[in-house]
Amino acid sequence: MNSKPKVSFRTVRRTKLVDDVVIQLQKKITEGGLKEGDKIPTEPELMEQFGVGRSTIREAVRVLVHAGLLEKKQGFGTYLKRAAVIREPLDSRLRRAEIIEVYEVRQMMELEMARLAAERRDEDDLAAIKEQLDTRNRALANGDIKTYLEADIRFHIAVATASKNAVVVDLYQTFSVFLRETLAAIFAHPEGHDPQTEAHTRLYECIRDRDSAGAVASASRYLKGTLEELFGEMD
Repeated sequence: MNSKPKVSFRTVRRTKLVDDVVIQLQKKITEGGLKEGDKIPTEPELMEQFGVGRSTIREAVRVLVHAGLLEKKQGFGTYLKRAAVIREPLDSRLRRAEIIEVYEVRQMMELEMARLAAERRDEDDLAAIKEQLDTRNRALANGDIKTYLEADIRFHIAVATASKNAVVVDLYQTFSVFLRETLAAIFAHPEGHDPQTEAHTRLYECIRDRDSAGAVASASRYLKGTLEELFGEMD
């Protein structure tokens, strides 16, 4: 049996304690601080290092056991599972992810969505995309932020639908829960927010004209704008 690894963690803040513990443990696994078959520190050790109570540690471990990363061995402790396969629901995983990580995945998805939509769209797809674009623009003009946020999400789901890839549609609908929260946070302080209306309009036009290269460029433009707004000037 492997010897206990020497790992340490920083004390977490007093909000969202379970999520913070889960994130730190998972990062330690990803970075190689814990390897397959390693025994994680005991409950008292984790309580001391994280500065939290026993119930928080137990719930965090339960989350990672359910996700397929850890396994409990009765009478021996909890170990990093060999050949671990993550079974955690995607929506739960997204909520624990760094925002930049989610937006990098969003970028990968939306660029391909735009290309496929331009190649595969039909007239019903175009009508759906245009309807949401018009609703989005009217809501912005009227200062109706709630309607704008919903129309923006539905616009992108309509583009995903036009890609004719059912898996992409399902994935994007799951992503949309997180994106709604992010956009709502942006509009909590709307000063200086750029809704990238021109880029969204251009995306529709390129999909309409079956211009796949233009569609990808348009999607790249509004994604870059959102990333800069969230994190500052991007390299």
